[in-house]
Formats: sequence, structure tokens, C-alpha cells
Amino acid sequence: MSEVVADLSIGEVAERTGLSVHTLRFYEREGILANPVRRDSGGRRVYHENDVDWLNLCMILRASGMPLPAIRRYTELVRAGDGTEAERLVLLRKHRERVLDQMDQLRKCLDLVNFKVGVYEDALDQVAVSSATGTDARR
Repeated sequence: MSEVVADLSIGEVAERTGLSVHTLRFYEREGILANPVRRDSGGRRVYHENDVDWLNLCMILRASGMPLPAIRRYTELVRAGDGTEAERLVLLRKHRERVLDQMDQLRKCLDLVNFKVGVYEDALDQVAVSSATGTDARR
């Protein structure tokens, strides 16, 4: 028995992905969608569940800092099908390196923020101790 795939409107896809209708139209114009968006008899866009899955992947790539041209290229390679796996792998490996570099930078930033939090916590602890003992710890 084959599974019936329900058509989704652009509003339903926007709701399910968190993307705006404007962004979905933009992604379509930019060639970011893995499959061309069909239109119903009234000219309205018709999406499917696999489009939602693809958009979720694209959102993760975008959130991780992948530029739209790289996402577009990845999409083109996926559309081209078999034989493009090596180029897809190169593209994703390069992106992985950029993400790892970003994570390293963020770890350094977090270390500094944690240090500064510790400085202020220690300073406030000293003030609290001084208040409790009636001494001025700032001397």
C-alpha cells in the first residue's frame, strides 16, 4: 500500500519550518529548494513533506554559517544526483572546518566571559563578607 503524501501550502510550510512566506519565496527564487515547487490549478505553491525536510537541512546549514551561494551549490549537486557525491563531500568538509573554527573562537570567547563572571562573583562575595563582618574589604 503506497503512502499518500499530503500537499502543503506555503503558509503551512512557513508554520512548520519557522521561515516566513517571504523567505520561502526568496529561497525558491535563489534555487535553494531541492525540487521545483509545483503550482496548483489556482497558481498557488504546493509543497510536500520532503520539501519541509530539505528546508530544515538548509536552515541548519544556514544557522551554522554556510553562505547562500554554498547552499545553492549543494542544492544543485543534490539535484544532479548520482556522481556528485565527491563534490558534495568536499563542500561539506570545507564547511565543517569553518564550523569547527567558529566553535574554537566561541570557546575562547566563553573562556573570557567565564573569567569575567568569576571576577565579578568574587568581588560581590567580598562585599557580602565585608557587610556581614562589618569590615570594609575594599581597603
